[in-house]
Parts: sequence; structure tokens; C-alpha cells
Amino acid sequence: MALADLWSIELVVAAFAGGAFGAAIGALPSFALAGVMVIAGEIYDLAASGFAGGNAAGYAAVDVTGAIGFGPVLSPHIAFGGGAAAVAYAARKDYLDDDFDYHPAKNVTRGLGTRPDLLAVGGAFGVVGHWVATLSASLAVPTDPVALGVVGSALVHRLAFGYHLVGDARTGLLDMRPFEKGERREERVAADGGSGARYVVEPWLPHQYRWPGVALLGVTVGVLGGYVAYVTTSPFLAFGISVASLLYVNAGVREIPITHHITLPASTAVLAFAPLSGAALTPAALAAAVPLWVALALGGGFGLVGALAGEFLQRILYAHAETHLDPPAASIVVTTFLIAVLATAGLLHDAAWVPTP
Repeated sequence: MALADLWSIELVVAAFAGGAFGAAIGALPSFALAGVMVIAGEIYDLAASGFAGGNAAGYAAVDVTGAIGFGPVLSPHIAFGGGAAAVAYAARKDYLDDDFDYHPAKNVTRGLGTRPDLLAVGGAFGVVGHWVATLSASLAVPTDPVALGVVGSALVHRLAFGYHLVGDARTGLLDMRPFEKGERREERVAADGGSGARYVVEPWLPHQYRWPGVALLGVTVGVLGGYVAYVTTSPFLAFGISVASLLYVNAGVREIPITHHITLPASTAVLAFAPLSGAALTPAALAAAVPLWVALALGGGFGLVGALAGEFLQRILYAHAETHLDPPAASIVVTTFLIAVLATAGLLHDAAWVPTP
């Protein structure tokens, strides 16, 4: 992303359309589709590069991952951010009638259809996400610009629609015990567009917030993320698999863990550990430079950091607030900043897609 892209009329229009699309089909459904496109894009790139010595003839240089999965069509800083802002606006306007235990502004699994004002809000926040990510990348802010766009957009929509920036923490930001006890607020959700009384504390995932389980999930899924990166040299394929699994979450399958904030730093750290970059970074060269056990250990370690950061940040930024500020995106901001710092200090090598000062 270049600084000129910030005010490019074409990209602003495309970002508006992407945000409106995210509002129409829903924030989480749009993100799950992004995962599918990332998988397709990374597999295409592997084929186009002649993966494992294969014949790459006939493959055009098309950046499916960057242009579509992380572009105006489906990227989370545009489509997901637009959808999350639109549902927050819809809750404030009393448009929603969900039977939803949490504040209705957090219901990012639902689509919002074709109501013009909701599409306009989604489009506007698609542009906000585009601006935040483009400015971050142009200034080489040492973190993932897409994740920063998701977080920045969510903070802006909270301020724009009159929600608390962090939330009303009555028992301490890190305390999830009121949820375990089933404690609910006195005020009714109906005042904000729903029915029933809200929980005092609303953990991001009721099945994924206890520290021991979060930690073990981080290590195990991080190992898998590291392994996928090791055998493919793709920093995004394991991430795409994690994001595509959100299709099951959106379909209502119970207790599916969310893991893309685990697989992304795990995969990135494994590739950044090798003194290889560009065309020199092939599976064979990576295997010669880094033993598999080291890659698995790195993946597990960075997966653990990603999982714990996600849980800590959901307790700070989600559980006590009214709208959806995405804990995985906030975690990725932290872990990619850590990777950039380690690369700058010489403890990791080229982090490729993560900007470094």
C-alpha cells in the first residue's frame, strides 16, 4: 500500500462497496469467505511458483490473496469492519429483534440485508478501515496493517455511535466470574434493540476464555500453523484454514474454537526465523536451514502468545463493552508488532509481510 492509495478515488469507492457488502451479508460471514479466498490464493501462488519443482507454466501472476482476500472485496479491515459498524448502528437505531444474550451490537454473525442506511454505514466504515490500514502500511508502522485497520475501525464506530470506548467494568476488567455465576444487568437489552437482560460480563467466546484451555489451544494450533508454513512456505495458508472454519461458527456448530490469531503469528515466526527470503524461500531450502522440531517449537511458542494476547485483550476491549471489537485482530496487532521488534533486533530475519522500521 502506498500513501497515494489513501485518497485514490477508485480504491475509496471499492472500499465503500466492500464495507457495504460486509454489512449486507454480515461481518463474520464475509470474513469466513475471506478465509476461503486466502486458501485459494495461497494454493494458486504455490502452483504458480512451481511448488516442489513442479511446472509453473501457464500460471499468470494474479494476487488472489492480496487483491481479494485482503483487498476491498473481503478483507477484514473493510468488509468485517463495515459489517461490525453497521450492526452497531442498527442496534443503536433499534432495528434489531434478535433473541441474543449479549448486546445486539455484538451480533456479527447476522446479515443486515438491503436497508440503505445500514449499507451506507457499512460502506463508510469500509473506507475508515481502508484509510487506517493504508496509512499504517505507508508509514511502515511495525504491525499488521489489516488487523490495525479492524481495531481502528471498531474504536471509531464506538465513538461515532455513542458507545463506551472500553466498557463498563463493574467487577474488574479481567474478571469473568460474573458470567460464570450467570449474573445479569438490571437494565433490559430491549432498550438497545433486543430482549432480555444482558450478562454483566460477556466473554467473547463462552467456550474459549479459561486460561488453561486457551493456552493449550494456542500451543497445539500454533504447532499446526508452524507446520503448515514449514512445508509450504506460505505465511497465510494456515491463517486461511483457521478463518474458513468460521463457516462452522456462523452455521451454529457448538464450541468451535477461533484460531486465526494463533496460526498467523506461528506461521510468520517460522518463516522469519530462516535466513531466507523471496525466491530463495522454498520448502527444501527452509528444511535445510531450520530443523522441523525448531519450526514446531517456534509455532507453538508464538501460538501461545497469540492465544493469551487474544484472551487478555478480549477481557479488556470486548467483555464489558457493547459492540464487537475483534479480539483476534487486537491480538494480531500485538504479535506482529513483537515479530517486527524481534526482526529489527536481529533475532528474526525478514518477516516479509510485516513492516519493520
